[in-house]
Amino acid sequence: MTAPESLLRTPLYHRHAAMGARLVEFGGWEMPVQYSGIVDEHQAVRNAAGLFDISHMGEVEVSGPEALNYLQYVTTQDIAALETGQATYALLCQPDGGIVDDIFVYRLMDRYLVVVNASNTAKDIEWMLEHTNQFDVELQNISPELTMLALQGPSAEAILAQATDANVVNLPFHAVTSGNVLANVPVLIARTGYTGEDGFELFTENSYAEQLWDGLLELGNDAGIKPCGLGARDSLRFEACLALYGHEIGADINPYEAKLGWVVKLDKGDFIGREALQKIKQEGVTRRLVGFEMVGRGIARGEYAIHSIDDKPIGTVTTGMPAPSIGKNLGLGFVPIALAKTDSELDIIVRNKPVRARVVKTPFYQTRYKKS
Repeated sequence: MTAPESLLRTPLYHRHAAMGARLVEFGGWEMPVQYSGIVDEHQAVRNAAGLFDISHMGEVEVSGPEALNYLQYVTTQDIAALETGQATYALLCQPDGGIVDDIFVYRLMDRYLVVVNASNTAKDIEWMLEHTNQFDVELQNISPELTMLALQGPSAEAILAQATDANVVNLPFHAVTSGNVLANVPVLIARTGYTGEDGFELFTENSYAEQLWDGLLELGNDAGIKPCGLGARDSLRFEACLALYGHEIGADINPYEAKLGWVVKLDKGDFIGREALQKIKQEGVTRRLVGFEMVGRGIARGEYAIHSIDDKPIGTVTTGMPAPSIGKNLGLGFVPIALAKTDSELDIIVRNKPVRARVVKTPFYQTRYKKS
């Protein structure tokens, strides 16, 4: 089936099509959802390495004399704590504390790089521009110019180390550097990712996209690397309980409900949403995101209703699926505080029937980031 002309395509679209990827619409983009199969690709990342095209993500350069002050004001994190060559996870919040988006901020030598979610790029940039008036700062959307790849898994370091002149072996978690990959491809290299595994995210100009993609797959062939699509990216982040916009976070969800209070630095000074978030923290939340395991036979899916065991509607599943690394049917969802404790019992409404579930500790999968 031919995709609508309005769908965007990354510089690697023709590679994906030639490799037999199943292509789907995602956030306005035509993207590969799988190649060899979601579970196969998922296990490749957990046991060896996977390569993802994530060029649909949005990238914004923030520069100027007051770039730091600006980012301090529009994000929840303490950006001032970042040294050159460091990155951090952060949130953009509304004045009422609702989440505009989750982002990554990279502090480079003379500017900051902000990476936003693909489906939110236009909205986020508009939001960020709306709050530049009081700052001497410049924002530039460089998304159309950049290819972004994610090389993830326990073999990612060894594969990249043989391909680059950058010292990636000693690159700390959430650090960023630059170097040449495959001899002549200039790449910004960050030890970041959204799979729960060690790995890297690579930024380069679009003209190098196919060379970088092909070269990394060839170098990693003996290590078991596989090209991976959005399906495995979702199952991997789900097992690690990493939030996805439109599911675990959104405009009607605040960071404390979503268990993201750790990225809200109330003592750093004024920022958008600070007053509301301070009040929410003081008063406490009435619901919280929890992980649950299906006890009865059934698979929880996003948007399925969650009921109390006495059949009262209490929430909605945000993400649910069989977890390939764990071998259980698991899910995430928001429930009242009284039922957010481990071992609390719930019912998930599957095909109009209640199926018993039990709240369990999160993350489901123990992440293996290289933090030493």
